[in-house]
Amino acid sequence: MERAPNTTDITDATIDVTQRLADYASGLTLKDVPEDVQTIAKQCLLDWLGVTLAGAQEPLTQKLLDYARAEGCGDHATLLGLDGRGSASQAALINGSAGHALDYDDVLRLLRGHPTAPVAPVALALAERDLKSGEDLLLAFIAGVEVEARIGGLIGDAHYAKGWHQTATVGTFGAAAAGARILGLDGPDTAVALGIAGTQAAGLKAMFGTMCKPLHAGKAAANGLLAAELAKRQFTSRPDVLECAQGFAATQADGTDPSAALDGLGEAFCIPKLLFKYHAACYGTHAGIESARAVAGNPAFALDKIERVEVNVPERTMNMCNILEPTTGLEVKFSHRFTTALALAGEETGSLEVYDDSLATRPDLVALRDKITIHGREDYTPNQTDVTVHQSDGTAIMESRDMAVPNADLGDQWRKLETKFRALADPLIGVENAERTVTIVRDLERQDDASGIAAACRTCR
Repeated sequence: MERAPNTTDITDATIDVTQRLADYASGLTLKDVPEDVQTIAKQCLLDWLGVTLAGAQEPLTQKLLDYARAEGCGDHATLLGLDGRGSASQAALINGSAGHALDYDDVLRLLRGHPTAPVAPVALALAERDLKSGEDLLLAFIAGVEVEARIGGLIGDAHYAKGWHQTATVGTFGAAAAGARILGLDGPDTAVALGIAGTQAAGLKAMFGTMCKPLHAGKAAANGLLAAELAKRQFTSRPDVLECAQGFAATQADGTDPSAALDGLGEAFCIPKLLFKYHAACYGTHAGIESARAVAGNPAFALDKIERVEVNVPERTMNMCNILEPTTGLEVKFSHRFTTALALAGEETGSLEVYDDSLATRPDLVALRDKITIHGREDYTPNQTDVTVHQSDGTAIMESRDMAVPNADLGDQWRKLETKFRALADPLIGVENAERTVTIVRDLERQDDASGIAAACRTCR
């Protein structure tokens, strides 16, 4: 039998990264978490519940539900928005996939992906199954997101540039950390859980625009939950998966930045850097959408006078959201050209109905799309875009936006996210259940039973 690489191959620069993150996740208490971090974490959960309820109605989620039923559904955890139940792992898979189905969930630059989608399903499923409190759920969620964010920092951009989807790969570690925290694992066992997670971590960017991209989040959640459950049962693994020779970082990145993973651990939090979506498309398109909307708001703008549109985007988004001629609503979400066209045409890019397949072939939008040219810029920051519209009257209108700055007004952010949640949830679970969900999440740390959230979000109308 082939032996694992000897631990003497570990470099001094990254030694003990896995264990230190594991110790952090297992030892986190609510008094360690500043109030603003708690608030944003609850906002993440509320936002995720809304997009998951809506995503549960998508064909890909229905296919996963059919698969679970064919396999035999369990009865431990709620399948959000589906009026059904499953095992904890089935709930993690289905709720995780549904939460990313619309690509309307939050993002975090340090992670290079979507932090909540792979973590929240694990925390909620286990909290419901094991009758945990709202504080337990909140802490598990925070621990999972902080761990995955710091691992994202550890491996940097190279992993993503190689074609890996970090929501899937690094998200598996976050899911495992959340599962380990809510199962009460100590530091050494949590490190083992991270090892089990690391050997399962996968997900290809080549799948963007297909049902596999949301599946990445669901698989990350389910695999992370499995990792925590196996570690609880003394399943063995390397406890140094992040830093060991032929481990995760060594095989999946070109180098590591241990300081990004460990600096300020236990004192500084990554969650306040998280960004929320108000357009139901890939976050890489949001600066272009906002820029185009600003152009369209200019008094000199005239839709029927557009001759050509030049859009400068970060080069890193060119292989992520630059489908030139999308043919489905899902592909539209990953098209700089089409989302810019939507914004210029005055379509509501925050509406789920806009991303219908018929929209991708609507003649007026296709004609406008074909007037748009996208240029990748190496010198642009990751969320910076400018849009210049050249009109037949000789007018050129340019607007630029950078979507990388979080909202510092948490009250305003809560109002916006509650509005988004209600727009998604009210038609599915009813106004009363939506109100109940908002109330529970707002006071989550004071809830004796976290399962109230799942109960409120279970029944579709």
